Amino acid sequence: MNEAILAGLLSSGTDAQSVTATVRRTERAEELRTRYPGLTVLAENEDSEANSKAVQGAGLVVLGVKPAGIADLCRRISDDLARETVVVSVAAAITVKTMEAALPEGQPLVRSMPNTPLKVGRGAVGIAAGTHAGPEQLKLGEALFSGAGTVVVVPEDQLDAVSAVSGSGPAYVFYLAEAMAKAGAELGLEPELALTLAQETVAGAGAMLAQEGADPTALRKAVSSPNGTTERAIAAFDEAGLPAVIAAGMRAAADRAAELSRELG
Repeated sequence: MNEAILAGLLSSGTDAQSVTATVRRTERAEELRTRYPGLTVLAENEDSEANSKAVQGAGLVVLGVKPAGIADLCRRISDDLARETVVVSVAAAITVKTMEAALPEGQPLVRSMPNTPLKVGRGAVGIAAGTHAGPEQLKLGEALFSGAGTVVVVPEDQLDAVSAVSGSGPAYVFYLAEAMAKAGAELGLEPELALTLAQETVAGAGAMLAQEGADPTALRKAVSSPNGTTERAIAAFDEAGLPAVIAAGMRAAADRAAELSRELG
């Protein structure tokens, strides 16, 4: 995820020489330096103060560690942040309140909920302003992600819903492709052929949905000829309660995000 954000930022015109990244291992640092010439990469196994050094003088700091480590990271870098530095978190479930308690008083903070299609330039990202982040700070947060996807600004209390729709959403689509491939094999196709057909169908349908003005309902109806095979399949899905199953899964995802916020806060 972090490299996808980095790649999008650089592809949008940001000079690699203006960016410093930190990683845990020397091997990963060397890999990134090779892939992105001019990028400064500090490895924590070589320098335990890598994160603190990276944030010194930075206008924008992106926190990309796992949720359980975010508050500790905020505390460790707090003395090295400039007052005007905008801090952006990409960790799920960690609230603005939790992070602000670990950062210097008044530090501008933006909380985000990105998803993995950032890796292919088709990400969907929700961002929410912290207590001390105004329009200019939010613009910096938007610019961070806009090179690799669509960015929407929402109130923080809607980020769990964003997580349920787009944060976890790619996994729902992959799950659908898995199920389609398995069903195709059960219908007599060679498993590899069934998987290829499922992959290309899901990818192609996604490309159609990405077109300007696309409406999923209209697209579905355009494929569903009256009394045809597709209409019969959709009717079977409805009879099995698939819309309710999807809604239940998304509710479970949103509830788990709220639960993690309580556990980690």
